[in-house]
Amino acid sequence: MAKYILEQSGNINWMGIFALITFFTIFAISVVLAFKKDNQVIKRMERLPLDDDA
Repeated sequence: MAKYILEQSGNINWMGIFALITFFTIFAISVVLAFKKDNQVIKRMERLPLDDDA
């Protein structure tokens, strides 16, 4: 059934373009959020595996 749907959709290049745009959008958002993090939060998280305060 999926094969029939894809055959009837004609040129499906838009699926590849949509996937590429979605990937780059999510990647860009994650990079922006990573750089906006406060340095104190990053320092606390990097010390977290070594803390004995479990």
